[in-house]
Amino acid sequence: MVSFNTQEFYKKILETKELISSYIHNTPFDFSTTFSNWTGYKVYLKLENLQKTGSFKVRGAFSRLIRLSEEEKRRGVIAVSAGNHAQGVAYAASKLGIRSVIVMPESAPISKYMATKSYGAQVILYGQYLHQSMEKAQELIREMGLVLVHPYADKEVIWGQGTIGLELPVENLDAIVVPVGGGGLISGIAIAAKSRNPNVKIIGVQSAASPSFKVSKSLGRLVEIEPSFSIADGILVKSPSELTFSIINELVDDIVLVDDEEIAEAIYLLLERAKTVVEGAGAAPVAALLKGKIKLDSGSRVAAIISGGNIDLSLLSKIIEKALSRSKRIVKVKVIVPDKPGYLNKILSHVVAIKGNVVEVMHDRISSDVPPGYTKIYILFEVPDTSYLEDFSNRLLSEGIEVRIVE
Repeated sequence: MVSFNTQEFYKKILETKELISSYIHNTPFDFSTTFSNWTGYKVYLKLENLQKTGSFKVRGAFSRLIRLSEEEKRRGVIAVSAGNHAQGVAYAASKLGIRSVIVMPESAPISKYMATKSYGAQVILYGQYLHQSMEKAQELIREMGLVLVHPYADKEVIWGQGTIGLELPVENLDAIVVPVGGGGLISGIAIAAKSRNPNVKIIGVQSAASPSFKVSKSLGRLVEIEPSFSIADGILVKSPSELTFSIINELVDDIVLVDDEEIAEAIYLLLERAKTVVEGAGAAPVAALLKGKIKLDSGSRVAAIISGGNIDLSLLSKIIEKALSRSKRIVKVKVIVPDKPGYLNKILSHVVAIKGNVVEVMHDRISSDVPPGYTKIYILFEVPDTSYLEDFSNRLLSEGIEVRIVE
């Protein structure tokens, strides 16, 4: 393991706060009555999704770039990222007047590509995976002399992320729950928080698709695990660093795992109940709290770090639709009726009678279970409450029409 000095790092985090304070937001720290009632804890949300560029990453980027020598600034910087780190480095470089080159995989979302480019970076799409993008970056470093800004394996980046810990009222907290990818965020927060309150628990949350730190901590040695797919793409890391593992191994009390279903539910509930747009990685701490993955005394005061809000809108739309369907607030029903005028109108009138709102209607006349002269009708509609569905079903049955809910 790599050695580090907690006291020295804490002093650097304090110094960094002064260096970057004019470039970043001191983001809100909000109490959530809803999540507190659901979990039995007093839950506070540290809203880094409201940070500049929509993520905490800009803190570490400024910390690294502002410390460059004049000669390094003339050379320019390069970063490899498919999302938040790319935007953070591009934004920081533009504000400091430094040339930036960002290598993104060809699979990077177009929204993140365009956002990074809008901050003034030269964006190069290369490779399908990040390790291929990193190979391209190393080639450009050799050719152009650019300075690499690593997303987490860099003490100056960690100092920047640690400034979040200075904005938390740690003396009044029992635990801080932090999403974990490469470990830079939780490392910085753990140092800043434990230096001010040694008794505060630091709990990391990883995606079950990428449990490298969870496994490494349990084994007491750093291991690499190839990530599988997850909607929490911001915390999918195959190769954590020795530095962040050393800090996590010493200062982080526990690491828990959440899966995509749990993360998606947290994204939806944060949007509906907290009116907060959050990406997968940022929702992971709330997911862990809601699903009882974190064991604390009842009434414990807990801060959940909402690390970012740069979620793809098409993904967000799918999450919302699935959540509404699961809770039967949007329901899809199937009926088979004679293919004659008036039947569809009759069915829709009963939807209106229960205060439903029709979203989509689809006919199917050719499936094997549809008798000749009949049509199968699928109707997707919103309902005010699930209790209305029984009334809807009874209304149709009274007219000899059997209705089935399609799961």
